[in-house]
Amino acid sequence: MSKITIVYWSGTGNTENIANLVAAGAREAGAEVTMLQPWDTNAEELAACEKIAFGCPAMGDEQLESEDFQPLWDSVKDQLKDKKIVLFGSYNWNSGEWMDLWAQEASQLGANLVADGLAILDSPEAGSDEEAAAKDLGAALAKA
Repeated sequence: MSKITIVYWSGTGNTENIANLVAAGAREAGAEVTMLQPWDTNAEELAACEKIAFGCPAMGDEQLESEDFQPLWDSVKDQLKDKKIVLFGSYNWNSGEWMDLWAQEASQLGANLVADGLAILDSPEAGSDEEAAAKDLGAALAKA
């Protein structure tokens, strides 16, 4: 059985909703899922994880949340080489460019991005393509 850790930060609940869908998709694909907030874990714990889904909304000028999530991301960067990961998050204005920049950084660090980063405007509605995409992201990580 695949073990997935989902680490996410959510200010409005939108990214949390996506995290729950990613978890549902991973569980449906047979994975064991642990969900954590940035303050519940650290780089050492994440280094021991088999597969990780990172979730963070776009903040400010298309960047990761700076107080809790960015410090955790910075602390784990050196341990991402060959690690199977996915990235997801929400945004409510602009184009979601932060996701492209984040995915590019993860690739440059040597992470094994098993799927494209998922950026969703606001929160996925029930039965929407975005809801299916979030579940598919979790399933892709579970099967990787």
